[in-house]
Amino acid sequence: MALLQIKNLNLSIGDTQILRDVSLQAEAGKITAVIGESGSGKSMTAYCVNQLLPRGANVSGQVMFDGQDMLKLPEPALCDIRGADIGMVFQEPMTALNPVQTIGAQVAETVLIHGGARRSEAMHIARETLDRVGLPAAEFPLGRYPHELSGGQRQRVVIAMAIALRPKLLIADEPTTALDVTTQAQILDLLQKLVREDGMALLLISHDLGVVANVADSIAIMRRGQVVESGPTRQIFTEMKHEYTRALFAASGHVPERDATPADTPILKVTGLVRDYLLPRKTLFGTPPKLRAVNEVSFVIKRGESLGLVGESGCGKSTLTRAILGLDAVQSGLIEIDGQAVTAGHKVPRALRRKMQVVFQDPYGSFNPRHKVMRLVAEPFHLLDNAPTGAARQTAVENALIEVGMLASDTDKYIHEFSGGQRQRIAIARALIIKPELIILDEAVSALDVSIRAQILDLLAELSDRLGLSYLFISHDLSVVRAITDRVMVMKSGEIIETGDTETIFTAPQHPYTKALIAAAPVLEKIQ
Repeated sequence: MALLQIKNLNLSIGDTQILRDVSLQAEAGKITAVIGESGSGKSMTAYCVNQLLPRGANVSGQVMFDGQDMLKLPEPALCDIRGADIGMVFQEPMTALNPVQTIGAQVAETVLIHGGARRSEAMHIARETLDRVGLPAAEFPLGRYPHELSGGQRQRVVIAMAIALRPKLLIADEPTTALDVTTQAQILDLLQKLVREDGMALLLISHDLGVVANVADSIAIMRRGQVVESGPTRQIFTEMKHEYTRALFAASGHVPERDATPADTPILKVTGLVRDYLLPRKTLFGTPPKLRAVNEVSFVIKRGESLGLVGESGCGKSTLTRAILGLDAVQSGLIEIDGQAVTAGHKVPRALRRKMQVVFQDPYGSFNPRHKVMRLVAEPFHLLDNAPTGAARQTAVENALIEVGMLASDTDKYIHEFSGGQRQRIAIARALIIKPELIILDEAVSALDVSIRAQILDLLAELSDRLGLSYLFISHDLSVVRAITDRVMVMKSGEIIETGDTETIFTAPQHPYTKALIAAAPVLEKIQ
């Protein structure tokens, strides 16, 4: 008998039906993947297991966990199960962690609440658990805070919190979203190792077929609150009975058509860029040491060209981006947009600023939560000499939203009312609305499901062909970089270690680091 059995699960919030007759199961020692687009009901199904539902939720059906119906248990009994028998890894590790508590205290908290241990014992268990997830004591003492860690390291802390008491079931909600390919591979290897060692069941929620194809034992594919197809992984990918499954598979390997040829004139030129950060002093009167985040970086983006920038977290990609945008001062080097110098760290002239826009990695953090979408998307209009007003302004914003797959009626909503993928689409709409010449896309499609990602890549390719737009495409997803870029730069430890035509880099990489990145990338075709 399966450890977790969900039968005919229905969920409505108010008058809105969220889940319809959802049935799936997870077995001990096995990995069950739940795949679907944003809003398909993946996360809400997981929340039903733990009964972490909002006010006004009405749920029916059966959620049998270890012989108990979770839907019928009182809140005190549920509190005993959460954290002890069922662990949860949430999608955004920085949001899931308390920024004012050390990582040791946060991992020990679960033990203190459920384990009945003394604080010294709980901290000992926390140390052992952090060691298990690849955060050794020498480099990651218990006194570290979340902001001192990279995204992948924070995700490991969240996993440590979830497995501290060796739960029977672990629910991982998009545990590798926005992680670079090598870190993603490490996290997936870690989850597989934990399943093998502890014999627990893993419910792995993802929008990326490539991520789960080679780790999951079985797959349930969801669409609009329903499971449209489920079964063993190999059977699902071999038969693909449902049209939605076939559509997801096709979208995962989608390559947009691009006709335009880049011009010879550059839109962005970077020469000898150097960016140093001062580190804390080691002695009271000593000179603070420096960390060189960007070291003598030089490159050119031509008009109409799409240039990819890949590398692991901490390699200097975001620092380079901030310098190009004029947000960070640099120690030396030159940045030119359309032949005009950008003085990094100083105010960029309005005429120069409107030639470039940026789509940030964290869509929620890049918006003011107090403003409606209408105002958020219209923000770049202040850079125009003759910005549209009244009905023309409304129409422009609505058209920008429709272009990225949203609805015109979304202008009257707040950003918290959307899923992560929908927020990213709104961020892209904001960047496109004034039709800049250069768009910097910092992990712009990392949070999007595969079908919407295919639509956004098609949109970016079409705009580049029609308007001559140029892109600096920063991403950890090598399949996306390969699909949308003309050239690729590989960055490591602040330096560009390899550059060349996209297909040449992917088919015949020269540097060992480039080879390691490509080898770590999930490949969907391996399952066939």
